[in-house]
Amino acid sequence: MILNSNQIQEIIPHRYPFLLVDRIEEMDETSVVGTKCVTANEMQFLGHFPQKHVMPGVLIVEALAQTGCVMLLSKEENKGKIGFFAGINKMRFKRQVIPGDVMTLKVKFTNQRAGIYFADVEATVEGKIAAKGEIMCALGD
Repeated sequence: MILNSNQIQEIIPHRYPFLLVDRIEEMDETSVVGTKCVTANEMQFLGHFPQKHVMPGVLIVEALAQTGCVMLLSKEENKGKIGFFAGINKMRFKRQVIPGDVMTLKVKFTNQRAGIYFADVEATVEGKIAAKGEIMCALGD
C-alpha cells in the first residue's frame, strides 16, 4: 500500500459520504491503482436499490476519477487544486458491483491537451471488468 484513506484525504478534498477510494496500491507518473471496499452501510444503498443493492455506475466512474485525481493532485505543481470532470467516453458496465465487493480501480493517463487530462480507466472485481472507458478532467483552483 502506498496511501491509506487518511493520506488520500490530505490530497483530494472529498469526504464521507463521497470519498470513494479507500487505498492507493500503486502510483507512478502516468498511472495509479486504487481500491474501493464496497459496504452495505453506504448512503447510496438506502435508495439504489433497497431490495437489491447495486452500486450506481456513476459512483463507479466517480471512484475511478477520484483515484486518478490522487495521482494528479499529489504532484507538487498541482497541490491545492481540485479535479473536475471534463468528459466521459465509451464507458461500459460489464457486471454489477454489490456490497462485499472490493473494486480495483485502474487509471492510466494517456494525454494532456489544452489543460484537459485524458485517462483510460477500468474497475474490476475479482479480476473481472465491472466498468471500462475513458474519462477527462481539468484542474482548477
